[in-house]
Amino acid sequence: MSDELSKLPPNVQERLLRLQQLQQTLQSILAQKQQVDMEKSEVDQTIAELQKTAEDAVIYKAIGSLLVKAEKPKVTEELIERKELLDTRTTVLARQEERIRSQIKESQTKLQEDLNPASQPPTS
Repeated sequence: MSDELSKLPPNVQERLLRLQQLQQTLQSILAQKQQVDMEKSEVDQTIAELQKTAEDAVIYKAIGSLLVKAEKPKVTEELIERKELLDTRTTVLARQEERIRSQIKESQTKLQEDLNPASQPPTS
């Protein structure tokens, strides 16, 4: 593949490398989105379970490898704040994904034009 790549004009090589970088960036964004979605789901489940417990129930929260006694209202508030932060992160990642997908599409189109110059309409 590297021999074939070196036969291409420098501008096409650059575009191809840029496309690969964009695709790697997209994969990273998708992995981050999946991680955030999993954490959001876990937070939602925890909030739902907390709502089922009595107000005076003994609650413990994990801090590192320790379980520490905590107050239900404070833990609930922290979880709601965490969920809001995760919602914001999801929105940001969705925008990044959309922008990168658009750049990939544009890059693929330009690359095809470079590789198939005969299919381009004549310029007047």
